[in-house]
Amino acid sequence: MSDKTPLRVLFCMGINQNFMDAPREEQLDVWAAFGEMWNGIHDMDGVEVIGNMDDDQSMVGPSSGYPWTTYLLADVKDYDTVCACCNLFRSTEVGKGPYKLWRYAKVEARIGRELIVQRA
Repeated sequence: MSDKTPLRVLFCMGINQNFMDAPREEQLDVWAAFGEMWNGIHDMDGVEVIGNMDDDQSMVGPSSGYPWTTYLLADVKDYDTVCACCNLFRSTEVGKGPYKLWRYAKVEARIGRELIVQRA
């Protein structure tokens, strides 16, 4: 990370109905692609992953918005890198078929800054 204050980014990810409707073999291909995307964010230059949360045990079915299926919190060096992370949904292939990950999942990036509260 550079000397510049990074962006605090919450990547909100949702699995959609196409995944739910897919045969099991296709779902496994989607899961492999999701892992490739996930690791791609972790490995991207200028990204420091702080943590994640998955609520798939208490949230059942597709998510088209809040509440999301899973969240990844990271410090990211700049806006272009945030866009590159989101673009992994457009570029990550699923299996040997014609589809990319964004057919089955979506992402929204909430961008802000770390809240620092001084002690009195």
